[in-house]
Amino acid sequence: MSNTTNDADLVRKARAGSDAAFGRLVARRQASVRGFLRRVLGRSGGWAEADDLAQEVFLEAWRRLSTLRSDAEFQPWLMGIAWRRAQDRTRGALRAAARDRSWLDMIDRPAGLQADDRMALTDAMNDLAPDVRACVALCLADGWSHREAAMALNLPLGTVKSHVARGRARLLEALGG
Repeated sequence: MSNTTNDADLVRKARAGSDAAFGRLVARRQASVRGFLRRVLGRSGGWAEADDLAQEVFLEAWRRLSTLRSDAEFQPWLMGIAWRRAQDRTRGALRAAARDRSWLDMIDRPAGLQADDRMALTDAMNDLAPDVRACVALCLADGWSHREAAMALNLPLGTVKSHVARGRARLLEALGG
């Protein structure tokens, strides 16, 4: 029996509701799907992302198994799903990169900060506790009022004020004054 025939038999059983049959299809085809996605995504995606995407491909295949026209064409159909998912992921990454570039172009960079100071500032921000960092980011970097930040973060107003004061002190300390 060829793999195509075996795939067709497993597809028929999977369509009839056999999870085990679909599990065997996954076991049989996962290496080729993962390898394909790793090659298509290249270095930008990384192996972990390709492996995650492969799992999404198999979930979609399970949900859409009833749309497969011919049981014997499972592998090309599966690779078509993988290709479309990879294209979606690539387009999404490009859109996210464009949004990030646009945002970075829009933000006001502190005047007079040298590259070393910017790096120290970034490191100091990363060292802040997450809730303190969120308060500093909203109030100092984005210009929000303490009240607006308190509402957005669901924190008491006094907590936001103290987080901003403590965060500002740490950032000034990181910049040497």
